[in-house]
This record gives sequence, C-alpha cells and structure tokens, in this order.
Amino acid sequence: MRKEITTFAELLYACGQKKKRIYELVVQREAFLLDLSEDDVRKKVKVSLDAMKEAIKHGLKSDELSISAKCGADCKKVLEKFSKKPSLFGNLFEKITAYALATVEENLRMGKIVACPTAGSCGIVPSVLVAVSEELKLTEEEQINALIIAGEIGSIVANKVALAGAVAGCQAECGVAAAMSAGALAYLLGASERQIVHAVALALKNVLGLTCDPVAGLVEIPCVKRNVFLAIHSVVAVELALAGVESKIPADEVVDALLQTGQLMSPMLKESSQAGLAKTKTAKKIEQKLNKKYQNL
Repeated sequence: MRKEITTFAELLYACGQKKKRIYELVVQREAFLLDLSEDDVRKKVKVSLDAMKEAIKHGLKSDELSISAKCGADCKKVLEKFSKKPSLFGNLFEKITAYALATVEENLRMGKIVACPTAGSCGIVPSVLVAVSEELKLTEEEQINALIIAGEIGSIVANKVALAGAVAGCQAECGVAAAMSAGALAYLLGASERQIVHAVALALKNVLGLTCDPVAGLVEIPCVKRNVFLAIHSVVAVELALAGVESKIPADEVVDALLQTGQLMSPMLKESSQAGLAKTKTAKKIEQKLNKKYQNL
C-alpha cells in the first residue's frame, strides 16, 4: 500500500477494500516507504515496546523526586496503598494506575521513555498496553500490532493538529494519547476496525478543551496525575465501543473540533503557564520557591 492515509474514513475504507487489519496496512506502507522488510518494520516497533516496559520497570522501583521535589513519589504511594487495601476496580486497574505513574515519573527523572505522542503524555499508552497484555497473557506479536495501531491513530490526528500543548493545549497531548490507547486496547480485546475508530472518537471527544497549564512551566503538575486519569479514560471508551456504543460525531469531525478548539483556546492556556492551575495562589508560591532555588545554584 503506497498511498498515505490521512483520515480515519480513509483508514476504514482501505481496510475494507484490502480486507486487512489496520496494523497490516500500516506495516505494508512503512515497509515500502522505508525500503525494509515487514519483519524489520515490526522489529523497529518492538524497540519502542521494550523501552516502554523498561520505563515501567525502572519507575516502579524508584521514588526519586523531580527537580521541583513536588513529584516523583506518587507511584510508590499507590503501590503501598494497593498492598494494604486493593482497589475497588481490581488488579488491572491497580496495574494501569501504577504503570502510568511509573512511566511519567521516569520522564521527570530524565529516564528513557517513549513519547507517545509526547513526553508529557508518555504514561498513557504504555500503562494500558502493558498492563492488559500481562493480565490477558497476550503475545508479543499482539502487543506490537496494538502499538502499530496506536501510532497510526496519532499519525492521522497529527495530519490536522500539531501534537503539542503549545499549539492546542493538553487535549492534543494527553487527549490524543488517550485516543491512541483506546485504539490499541480495542484491538487487543477483539474489536473490529469500525469499533476501534469509534473508541478513538469516544476517547478524544470527551477531552476537548483540556488546557495545558503546567505549574512553574514544568511537565509535572498537573501532568503526572493527568496521565493516570486519561489512561483509565481510554479504557472506558473501549468498553463503550465494544458494547456497540458509537460516537455520533465521526472521528474525523472530532479531530476537526479538536483543531478548532485549540485555535480558539487562549495562548495563556497553551503551555505558557500564564493562567489556569499555573496561576493559582499555591502554584505561584511553588514557582517563587523554585526561582529562588535556581538562583542559588
């Protein structure tokens, strides 16, 4: 397949015409564009999958604080809580929560992570993909397929919207990551291509307007906890899609709305730390303390 797919409608049409799954189309295209074998393309994806698992592994073991000393120990806290009192939602929920925190806290420590689609949203796709794969004992081949699908979802959205908080707010970072996670998970749970795209639309349209207002300009508050919330958010989207619940607004139109919302959003709420949570009384105090700390270095 040589033609680049730029919309979800084109993706579904191509899958129907070729009678192939999303990951099959993507692997064929990338093999052609990169002049590689399909096996080599999959090996490249495996590198990212392995890096995600390593980030989770390292993050689960560390409670080193970030430069602000405000973040870095939340994963340890939830692990201790779950060891004493299990979650109401069970073991899978516990894993997703811990894995999301482990990954994004690794990012704060300048550890190796996979930007999916960005560093600030790096905990969403890995936590869901790895936790579900462990619980259901899924093969590495299935995990690679799912990650390929997640990447294609991000690529399609990126054709219209730059995946950056400075351009369209956190809806374009954690929001798109949730959509990617939803698509990957839907595949792992046996969804059809149509259901996968509906899961994407359901996840994405319910985060429209999400601002990017990091405290003190750091990818810490509220970014860390937001990864956990949107990882679980993506699971809800999949459960609905698998039940036959469809987004009344097509996925491509949701992306259009994402773009428009980003354009209408004040620059003060797009990674500039000039409004929102970044300018609350407590946030200002944190920023002042950090500025003094930096001046004394």
